[in-house]
Amino acid sequence: MSTAADRLAEARELLASAPVVDGHNDLPWALREHCGYDLDRLDIAGDQRGALHTDLARLRAGGVGAQFWSVYVPGRLAGDHAVSATLEQIDVVDQLLVRYAADLAPALTADDMEAARKEGRIASLKGAEGGHSINNSLATLRALHTLGVRYMTLTHNENNDWADSATDEPRHGGLTAFGREVVREMNRSGMLVDLSHVAATTMRDALDTTAAPVVFSHSSARAVCDHPRNVPDDVLERLPANGGVAMATFVPKFILPAAVDWTARADENLRAHGLHHLATTPDAMAIHRAFEAENPRPIATAVTVADHLDHMREVAGIDHIGIGGDFDGTAFTPEGLDDVAGYPNLIAELLTRGWSHADLAKLTWSNAVRVLRDAEAVAREQRALRGPSVATIESLGEQAPRGK
Repeated sequence: MSTAADRLAEARELLASAPVVDGHNDLPWALREHCGYDLDRLDIAGDQRGALHTDLARLRAGGVGAQFWSVYVPGRLAGDHAVSATLEQIDVVDQLLVRYAADLAPALTADDMEAARKEGRIASLKGAEGGHSINNSLATLRALHTLGVRYMTLTHNENNDWADSATDEPRHGGLTAFGREVVREMNRSGMLVDLSHVAATTMRDALDTTAAPVVFSHSSARAVCDHPRNVPDDVLERLPANGGVAMATFVPKFILPAAVDWTARADENLRAHGLHHLATTPDAMAIHRAFEAENPRPIATAVTVADHLDHMREVAGIDHIGIGGDFDGTAFTPEGLDDVAGYPNLIAELLTRGWSHADLAKLTWSNAVRVLRDAEAVAREQRALRGPSVATIESLGEQAPRGK
């Protein structure tokens, strides 16, 4: 009979051949917040435990073979300010790729991901988190693709001018006509449509519009934890026909029902101290720790995440699930999945549940590579049919963009 140590060793062996493609890591924003992008001050070649969830040694220990680095900017940045901040995020990822070239390989395509794996480097892709990053400009969308962005999350926590967010009051009822044009232009460019953070109505409208597979870069199952950031079953059921992949997140407030209310109170406490509720700076974490000392935190574990993956596999199928931890974008993480070194603990839990090596290889590597390859194929077809869209919000008869 295998022991826990045996299963952990088996998990590490599996990850050596089928490493994790993680859909979402907020290291770039953490570097902005913690050190103003000064990579000499926060060098991920060294041990950054206590400051970050991510460094090179822990990526290696976690069996990470590819990472979508989030080039996120918050919704409070609007218009050209959002665009310039996104460019700064892209720039720091490019700096990381130059500085740590022995470990991180730039990747634009599925073939690049496979080549990096053969070289023993971590394929590094970029994902823009929030459609406000393009300031309602399809030309800006195309420019981000040229700069290496391979998915865009249609919203962040707030609605934008053309799409509803999961965590804002509905404004559009899903996607507007311009929002649907954004999806079509993403298809033509070869940028994955990311439906994490968006309202269920937006998810359904995007699936009705897209010609390419979609992703959920960091979302779990709403049937297991009823949080609007998660994916309803009727949407998961559509992924086989679409070809998309839903990548389960580790954020406790999205996966553990008992953590939802607790985190809401912790966030309110942070705001009461004059800080943004998503802040993870040392000052913010000190406030969180003091709150936690008085209000014990419900603890998620690898078991919690595995429960979501079991459900997502049952509803969407093994070919349509993946992993998107959201490390360095959350103040709290599950026990055993404390940082990017923790993935073997999740794989060991799934081995305990009888997941086969073939299924686990799809979860960790093959599904994510395939969805990008399929999006590339759609882009080639679309570009053969039409040129770049010149549509604007105004030309489609919609509300003029804010700030213009």
